[in-house]
Amino acid sequence: MAGTAQLNQEGGDYAPEARASGQHQPVDRMCLLLDIDGTLLDFADSPRLVAVDDELTELLNRAAAATDGAVALVSGRSLAQIDELFAPAHWPAAGLHGLERRDATGRIHRANLDASQIDAARHRFEQIAWRYPQVEVEDKGLAVALHFRRAPELGTNLTREVQEIVDALGGNYRVQPGSCVLEITPRGASKADAVEAFLGERPFAGLQPLYAGDDLTDLAAFEAVERLGGWTVAVGDRVRAKLNFPTVMHFRRYLAGLVDS
Repeated sequence: MAGTAQLNQEGGDYAPEARASGQHQPVDRMCLLLDIDGTLLDFADSPRLVAVDDELTELLNRAAAATDGAVALVSGRSLAQIDELFAPAHWPAAGLHGLERRDATGRIHRANLDASQIDAARHRFEQIAWRYPQVEVEDKGLAVALHFRRAPELGTNLTREVQEIVDALGGNYRVQPGSCVLEITPRGASKADAVEAFLGERPFAGLQPLYAGDDLTDLAAFEAVERLGGWTVAVGDRVRAKLNFPTVMHFRRYLAGLVDS
């Protein structure tokens, strides 16, 4: 996917054509589907250290007002973690890369899976974290993640170990790599599934989708949104989309310009 907006590398800012490219609909005819970590919020050494600032809260509220509520969060975090992060708000959201989802009416949709199947992987992750104190285990119930942002040099060895763990589980699980994180998740669900489900429901149905993400986990959603005539935005340098911004700050400035126009 070739980026259609050129960033001003000298000034570190986005060019005017990135803000108002003319390629997407006015914001009141759009819906916004937004990844969280690395897209709306900068990464921290631990996912527990990430916090939502007042500026982001106000921006999302303005976005919801401009789109008549057609804003959803799409994340690898669980719904419970999303709600804790954005409390007291309860946004329409998809968690665990599409394994669970809350629609705009508040109804929860979850994959029918036996979480006990991943207990062996969780135990192995805890053993790895005991060996490497810089590594952190994030238990998501239906999935489990190993974060190594404080020790990125361990990435190659950890990738090999995690793949061995998944291979021992049989064919029902996969390794989902991210930015200094390796996650074991059930096969069959993706952020694209969540996006397509939102787009079949009010208030998202019939609107042009704009999806923003930053990582490999967002590529399936990018493809689904572009196939449906929507607009994709990549933040950072891990993936590319129709619009590309170097940092969370740049994307948030673009989003503010979009919803306040």
